[in-house]
Amino acid sequence: MPVISLPAGWRPKACPTQSWSSSSHVVRGSVTFVLHGALLVLALCIPVVVLADPVPPPLLSARAWLLLDARTGTELGANEADRRLPPASLTKMMTAYVLFSELRAGHLHLDDHATVSRYAAHLPGARMFLTAGESVAIQDLLKGMLVQSGNDATFTLVEHAAGNLPAFVARMNTEAKRLGLANTHFANATGLQNPAHYSTARDLAHLASALRRDFPEYLDWFRLREFTWAGITQLNRNLLLGRLPEVDGLKTGHTEAAGYCLAVSAARDAMQLVAVVLGSESEAARAHHGRTLIEYGFRAFETRPLLRAGVAVASVPVWLGSDDEVALGSADDKWLTLPRGEFERLQIRTLLPESVQAPVPLQAAIGQLQWWIDDARRQEIPLISLHAVGEGSLAKRTSDRLRYWWHHGVQAQAAPSPVTLDHGLR
Repeated sequence: MPVISLPAGWRPKACPTQSWSSSSHVVRGSVTFVLHGALLVLALCIPVVVLADPVPPPLLSARAWLLLDARTGTELGANEADRRLPPASLTKMMTAYVLFSELRAGHLHLDDHATVSRYAAHLPGARMFLTAGESVAIQDLLKGMLVQSGNDATFTLVEHAAGNLPAFVARMNTEAKRLGLANTHFANATGLQNPAHYSTARDLAHLASALRRDFPEYLDWFRLREFTWAGITQLNRNLLLGRLPEVDGLKTGHTEAAGYCLAVSAARDAMQLVAVVLGSESEAARAHHGRTLIEYGFRAFETRPLLRAGVAVASVPVWLGSDDEVALGSADDKWLTLPRGEFERLQIRTLLPESVQAPVPLQAAIGQLQWWIDDARRQEIPLISLHAVGEGSLAKRTSDRLRYWWHHGVQAQAAPSPVTLDHGLR
C-alpha cells in the first residue's frame, strides 16, 4: 500500500481552548489550520463530559490476574500477569478456538457424530458422563466441554477432529504462537496437570479476546447456565452468569495445582471487558475476584468511538484527477478506552499533505490521525483513501496545470509540487 512520508520529529501545536454546549461525540466549533512545509496540519478539539478521577485497581488474593477491554485491547489493570501458571480448564478456550476453526473451514460439522473411545470415557476430572462406544453429536460434545467442562467430551472431540492428541496439541501451540501468546505452551487439550503445560493471565486474556472477536457465532454457548446429558443436569461453574447481567461467559477451571481459575467476559454499552483470574483459593473467591474486576472496569473506564468505518474525517485535494478531492478515513471502526475523566483532555490531530496527484488507489495511506492527552502523543492511526480517484481527462489535466500556474504565478517552479503516491508529476 503506498504511504506518504511525514517529517520526522514533527510535533503539532496545541489546539486552542474551546467551549462546548453539547456532550455529543460530534466535533463542532472552530478549526485551526497550520501550514508546515508541504503538509497541512488540522488540529481538532473533541468535546466530552468531565468525569471523576481514575479509581485505583483492586487488591486481590489470586496468584495472578489481568483486566482488559477486548474491543480496544487496552489493559486496564494487572498483577503478576506474565507469571507462568497452570491454566486448568481455561485450556479449553484454545481447544474451542481450534475446533471452531475446523467448523468454519468445513472440516467439522455440528451434526456430525463422534464415537466415544474407552480412554476418553475414563479420563479423570470433570465429566459429561459419556460411555464408551456411544455416538454423540459434535454440538452436544461442544456444550459438554464448554458448560460442564467435561474432559471426556473434550477428548472425544480431539480424537474425532485430529485423530490423536499430539496432532491436536501441535495445532493448539501453532495457534498460540500466531496469536502472540509468548508465555503459553500446551501439553494437552483438557488442562490436566503437566509441567510442560502453562500460560499466563495476560496470554489467556488475549486468547479470550480472540475467541470473542474471531468466533462471535459460537459465543452463546459460553453463557449457557446448564446442560443435561444422560439424565444428569450440570450447572455452569461460572457463578457470575445470571448474577451480573452484563456477564456473557467464558470459562472456569480448577485443579489442585492451579487453584480456582476464571476467564469472565462482560459487555456494557461500548465496553467489552475480559478478566482472567488464576489461582484463587476457592470457588466463591474466584467469583468474587471476577466480579470485583468487572465492576471496577465499568466504574473506572469508558470506551468511545474514535473513527467509524467508511466515514470521512478529512479530505485532500487531488491534482490531475477525475475528482477534485479524495475522502480520508478508516476501513474499520477504531475505538479508544480511557480512564473516566481522560476524554476531557483528549485532543485529536490529523496530519495531511497539501495535495496528492492522481491516480489515487483505494485504501492508499494518506496522512495520519494522532490522539494526544496533555501534549503527550499516545497513538497514531493511518488515514486511508475511502475511494479511488482515476486520472482526469486531457481537458481536466490541462485545467489543473493552468490553475496551478495561476495560483503560483512566476514562483510555480519553486513551489512544492503535489505529493505523489508512487509516480511523478506528468
